[in-house]
Amino acid sequence: MTERPILSRLLSYFIRGLLFVAPIGFTIFILLGAFDFVDNIIRIRIPTEDPNRDLIIPGLGSLIVILGTMITGFTFSVLLPQTIQNLIENAISHLPLVRIFYFAFKDLISAFVGDKRKFTQAAIVLINKDAGVHKIGFITQNDLTNLGVSNMVAVYFPHSYAFSGELILVPKENVQMLDMPSAEVMKLIVSGGVSIKE
Repeated sequence: MTERPILSRLLSYFIRGLLFVAPIGFTIFILLGAFDFVDNIIRIRIPTEDPNRDLIIPGLGSLIVILGTMITGFTFSVLLPQTIQNLIENAISHLPLVRIFYFAFKDLISAFVGDKRKFTQAAIVLINKDAGVHKIGFITQNDLTNLGVSNMVAVYFPHSYAFSGELILVPKENVQMLDMPSAEVMKLIVSGGVSIKE
């Protein structure tokens, strides 16, 4: 056996291992980062005999945040009437800078979870008719008359390999609906077209 086949075989083993290990490692890295971020929101330090070393229980902060969120959801869904929530949001709407962040973030969360999800209708949009260029995105608004725009829709285009995107208003005739689950379309876009269900 010559040196070259041994090296190419070792390289193929490395690539196969990389294809298995890299996605798992990246997923664990993202999940641990999210877990650590939530856990650091409420970091409880328990004093010990050594004044320089406090006992920190990993996951306790995350558990408190999750339980607190659930209790808040239960309180506003069952115990408190809707008018209390409306009063709080009405007060926030009078705070110039706070209202921008609050309502934008609320709408963003609602777009992914809850009753008013927006990223449910995937579409192919004609961007350049002469070149035949299309983009895949999600229709977030079908009616733009409140902006003084008619016969157009708002389409959000996520960027590949990033947690960002862009919003474009396009004529309705340039939009073709996609009959695919939104999760599959999002996976296709984020992976740069690599990940597609066979």
